[in-house]
Amino acid sequence: MIVRVWERASHAGLGRVVVAAGDDAIADAVRAAGGEAVMTEPDLPSGSDRIHQALQRVDPDGQYETIINLQGDLPTIAPELILAVKQALLSGGDMASLVAEISDHDERTDPNCVKAVIAWDDKTNRRGRALYFTRATAPHGDGPLYHHIGIYAYRRAALERFVSLPPSPLELRERLEQLRALEDGMSIRMARVDTVPLGVDTRQDLDKAREQFERIAGDGHD
Repeated sequence: MIVRVWERASHAGLGRVVVAAGDDAIADAVRAAGGEAVMTEPDLPSGSDRIHQALQRVDPDGQYETIINLQGDLPTIAPELILAVKQALLSGGDMASLVAEISDHDERTDPNCVKAVIAWDDKTNRRGRALYFTRATAPHGDGPLYHHIGIYAYRRAALERFVSLPPSPLELRERLEQLRALEDGMSIRMARVDTVPLGVDTRQDLDKAREQFERIAGDGHD
């Protein structure tokens, strides 16, 4: 699965792709596939802390000013979505991320489907600013709900600020690290995309991912 994610990040063509690995098995799998991996401490409190430590090890001189954190549980993410989060960051803010409108009724109440509450820039609901993230069904009332996609773009200074902060009360309560940034007053720009990559959070998700890749292999596509 991690090799699939690395492949998609490489296909986006945005620059150097490094896998921040918390154990040897992950690093070995990536290197065997021809990718670059850097070891990080296994007990770091969040994914952002992990990429910050990886960044310090692979780029101690500060060559890179924009960092994209692509989580390892999104093996079907399209390279176009990685490009979209970079474009969202260019519109301003300390960080950026993505959402898609929820179309599956069951996801509206599924705590594994994280919802984003957004102040949109205009009526097109394509770009906006994150107000909150939650596992609950929000906002209340009629209207669309938005499924948060676990990919982030950071300005380097924002990433360094984020990891200097202790875990926040809402972050611990919701188990969502991005709330640490919002509670500290940081701005997260959001872009809406039309597809949700399959995130592997449960055994059922893993079975779906395997079925999808078996179907792709049977069709003769990468």
